[in-house]
Formats: sequence, C-alpha cells, structure tokens
Amino acid sequence: MSKKFYITTPIYYVNARPHIGHAYTTIACDTIARRHRMLGDDTWFLTGTDEHGQKIERAAQAAGKTPQQFTDEVSAQFRALWDRMGLSYDDFIRTTSERHKQGVQALWRKIRDNGYIYKGTYSGQYCVFDELYVDAVGPGAPCPLCERPTETVHEENYYFKLSAFQEQLIRLYTEQPDFIRPETRRNEVLSFVRGGLRDLSISRSTFSWGIPVPDDPKHVVYVWLDALANYITALGYGSADASKFNKYWPADVHMIGKEIVRFHCVYWPAFLLAAGLPLPKGITAHGWLLFEESKMSKSRGNIVRAETIVDVLGTDALRYFLLREVVFGQDGSFSFDALVQRYNSDLANGLGNLASRTLTMITRYFKGEVPYPSHAAHTAADQAIEDAAKKAVADFGTLFDEYQFSRALEIAWGLVSAVDKYIVENEPWALDEKKDEESRARLATVLYTSAEALRIVTALAHPVMPTATAKIWVQMGLGDIKTFDLTQLQWGQLHLGTKLGEVQAVFPRADKSAVERMQKMEEQKIGGTASVGTDASPVPPSEARPPAAPKASAAIPDGKISIDDFAKVELRVAQVKTAERVKGADKLLRLEVDLGTEVRQLVAGIAEAYEPETLIGRKVVIVANLAPRKLRGLESNGMIVAASPEGGKPVLASFLEDVPLGTRLK
Repeated sequence: MSKKFYITTPIYYVNARPHIGHAYTTIACDTIARRHRMLGDDTWFLTGTDEHGQKIERAAQAAGKTPQQFTDEVSAQFRALWDRMGLSYDDFIRTTSERHKQGVQALWRKIRDNGYIYKGTYSGQYCVFDELYVDAVGPGAPCPLCERPTETVHEENYYFKLSAFQEQLIRLYTEQPDFIRPETRRNEVLSFVRGGLRDLSISRSTFSWGIPVPDDPKHVVYVWLDALANYITALGYGSADASKFNKYWPADVHMIGKEIVRFHCVYWPAFLLAAGLPLPKGITAHGWLLFEESKMSKSRGNIVRAETIVDVLGTDALRYFLLREVVFGQDGSFSFDALVQRYNSDLANGLGNLASRTLTMITRYFKGEVPYPSHAAHTAADQAIEDAAKKAVADFGTLFDEYQFSRALEIAWGLVSAVDKYIVENEPWALDEKKDEESRARLATVLYTSAEALRIVTALAHPVMPTATAKIWVQMGLGDIKTFDLTQLQWGQLHLGTKLGEVQAVFPRADKSAVERMQKMEEQKIGGTASVGTDASPVPPSEARPPAAPKASAAIPDGKISIDDFAKVELRVAQVKTAERVKGADKLLRLEVDLGTEVRQLVAGIAEAYEPETLIGRKVVIVANLAPRKLRGLESNGMIVAASPEGGKPVLASFLEDVPLGTRLK
C-alpha cells in the first residue's frame, strides 16, 4: 500500500503578477511532488492565491478596479504561468472561493467554541505591507520587519489567545527539531517564542475586503488566519465531504519563504492546537533570490519574469538553474549571465551532449539497438562507471530527501562528467575503425556502459527537468518515464536489443545573444507597463529599472585602494577536478577547476608544495576575472590564491565550512 504525501506552496499574494521568486518555491515543490510520485507515493500538491486584506483593497483601488476584478485577473496570471510551465499541482485554492470561505468560518467557530477567541479593542501601529500589528511607537513609525511606515489603527477586534500556547510551542520545537527547517529558522522562531507571546488580533473592522466573522459580519477575519487556513480548506475542511482532509492531512511539508516563518511556525500551529487539529509534519523555509545583491521585489522593480526565461531557454533550464545554483535554505543570486553559463556547461555540454553522442553512436555502430556488453571485454574503467552510478543513485536519494537539491544534482552531474571522460579515453570511434571481433566486443561494452549511466542520470533528474528527460527516455526506446518506478532504479536494467527512437538534441547550445534577448525582454516589460508594487502604489518605469553598477573611483593616495577597486577582483570558490605536473617545469601544476557553472584550466606554481593527487576534490579560491595568459604553452584562465610566506612554500587559501562552488568572496 502506498503512503500519502501532501506538500504545499505558500499561497501567493495577488497584489501584482508573478515573478521567478514565486516560481522558485513552486518549482521546488513540484520537483519534490514528482519524485514522490515516481517513488509510488499517493501525492497531493497544493498551490493557490491569497486574495484578501487591506493591501489588496488598496492595490485594486490604485488599479481602478474592484477587489474581485483585480484578484480574478492576477490569480489567473499565476495559474496560467504554472500551467505554461507544466507544474503538476493537484489543486489551486483561491481565498475568495466559496469552499475556502466555508472552511475558514468553520475553523473560526471551532477555535471560538474551544474558548480561545475573545473581543477587545486595538490601538497602535499596523503594517499594511505585512498585514501585521507591530511594536512601533507613533504615526508613521517604521515596521520592524519591512521598515515601511506603519499606520495608526484604533478599532474593535477579536483576539486569539496566542499566549496560552507559548509552552506547547516551545515543547514542539525542542521535541521535534525537524518541525522547522533549516536550523537557523528554527532557532529564530524558538528565540521569538521564548521572548513571550501576546494575544493576537484576528479580525479587522475598518475595511470590508475579507471573509466575514461568523455571527458578527461587521468584522472580517484577519488575513493571515484566512490565508493559513487554505492548507485544510483545500482538502474540504468544514465541508460536507471531508474525505480528502481525512486522507491527506496533516501536511508532510509546508514550503515557504523565510519572510513568512513567524506566521507559519508560530500562528499556524497555535491555531491548529486551539482547534484540536493535527499539526503539519514539517515546515521548510528557503531563502531569497537576489538580483543586483538585493531581494527581488515588485516595489524595488528588480524582478525577473519566469516567462522571459521560458521563452528563450525553456522551463527545464530555469528549473535546473534554480535547484542547482541555489543552496536550498540560503539566499541565492540570479543573473542572466550565470543562467546561460550553467545552461551551456551542465545541460548543453553536459547531459545533452552525453545523450546525443551516446545514442548517435549506438545508432551508427549498432543500427539503433542497445548492444550486448561483453564480460570478456569488461575492464576496470567499466566497473568504475558502474560503481559511480550505483553510488549516485544512493547519494542522490539521500540528499534529495534532505532537500539538498544542489548537492544531489552535483552528484548526478559528476556521473555525467565521469562518463564523458570514459568515452574520450575509450575512443569508441577508433574501436569501430578496427573492425576485429575483440574491438567490436569492446565497442559494445563501452556504449552499453555509457547508455546505462545515461539512463540512470535521466531517471534521477526527471523530477527536476521533466520535459527534457522525458524526451531522452523516449529516444532511448524506454517509453513513458512517468511510469518508471524509481524505487527499483539500479544498474543493468537497460534491456539488450532495445530499439532507440529518433535521436534529437534536447539542449541546443545558447549563444551570447540569449543574455541580450532576455535582458531586452525585461527592459521592454519595465518600460512598457508599470506594475502595482507591494506597497500598493504604482512603480514608475524610471524607478523600476535595476540600479546601475557603481563606477570605480579614482585611486586613493598612499597606496591604498577603494572598495570599488577591490570589487573589480572577482574571487570565487572552485573545486579541483584534475591536477598534473607540467612537463619540464618543476614548480608548475596544470589544474582543471570547477566553478559550478564551468570548468577552467589553470596553471599554478604550487608543485613544490603539493602533490597533484592530494589536490583532487579540494575547494580553493581563484581570481576568476583575470585575463588569460600562457605558461609553458598552456593557457591559464585565472589564478589560484595562496599565501606565500617569506622563504617558505605557498599555502592554498581554503575553508573550514562547506561553501557552494562559484560563491563569490567579498
């Protein structure tokens, strides 16, 4: 019997159209859901839109529309984008829907009847942006969360007895440390709750765009109680048919951004405890996507639309980049240059090239049928690929289940690199030219080994890149990849004689114009339309453009440099993949280092201090934007950073903690 798995995105606030920050969370959830389906789990994946509150009311007014018209349009944009991207959600909940309203009011009554709601009045500051009562003094005082001006509010409210759950919540966090991930967010929440909880206002009576409070319709339900309830109302809580609720609740994972941790990790479990309902099994908070070193947001005007990337490179490229480039749980940087570099290095030159060359050679040399590997021709090199594939299957699953997507993909693409090297070293094209029986057996073994490794990488990567991997699977003659049972993935399952399909490139290489095209599309979007910002005011096109890069300042006297001068030097983390001595040069080593987006050749004068084999796998610092130079006829694209003690041997700069490849030092 399959086990159930229920995963949710946050429901997205519809004050303006979606961008890749929203896509990031939804892609992560979609990837997790797809993997669980491949593992045979009964999976339910929920997303949707949050459409009530004062901020929405004002945004609609600024757009010259009614709140319902405004939310209908923006919610439709979210759903249309998710459908265009092929996201496999099972339900899309809207907080303006009747089923949600019915469920919220049922939850309110349950909490009220259990004695945790009472009426009072509130006088103080309110942040419209965060829809949150805050500890701030005086009209216009800045919100402690977003630093925007707050508004003074005096109104009658209903209160929730949040203070009654302080000790229960502390026990929850300490007894179930995985309830909040990563640990940094758990520690933040624990510190906040230990600082003391005060009762929470859960209704508003100074505006009307919301769900009416049961038996007191002059109040509307506080937008966060309204929004958080979506996770159960979408399953039918409060309706006549609660079969989905009984089947899928509690949620296995609430996936959220770090800015809404307090609402999900403090208020939501307290509401559920008050209603006597089971708590979700876990809440995972990811970081922000940064652009121009700032969080993407509509008010800053530095957002990037997912459509732009989909139009130029395709959905799979965006999915792979976000999950490979960003260490999940931490903030990550986005740029069009990094996207195209990663696309070309990992997809076009990596998986795409491996699929094309392997399947093309099988088509050419064996009439499009998977050849029979010869036991007599089996070598240590073949065994090394088999062992690497088996290890990749085990390690990928472990890392993926811990939401370490970047490391999991690094493992899978390590196998891609190993097979590429294996093909080059075994030269199947040369084996074909010999025409003797021994060479023919060796050729069959090399191509079977390459194809089997390709099959395993394709199966592992399918939840991340569903479209491209489905195409590769068909080209391999394996049918519909969605029907493949991932729990059974192991070496040797590629059936001999399998007839390949038509071989076609899945990741054509992107040229330099791809970056220019995407940048131009974003500029046209900014210049042509002013979106409604998160502060509910239109963003003028002049303010919407990302800030220009600062110009380097003039040199400062006495030999010192300015911060702008230092910023010119691009120091990045790299990992040594290959190291060997340079013939005729006692001090030089030739290195190949992986920056995450590309592999470079460096020539470094460290041979007297380090044996080549001791450097393999080591993370180092390189100057990544140094002009290439030739040493002993070898081009060096960068410089490795090392300390050079007077009269001593060089010592490489390194790290005590694990740092993602390509990370810039500042």
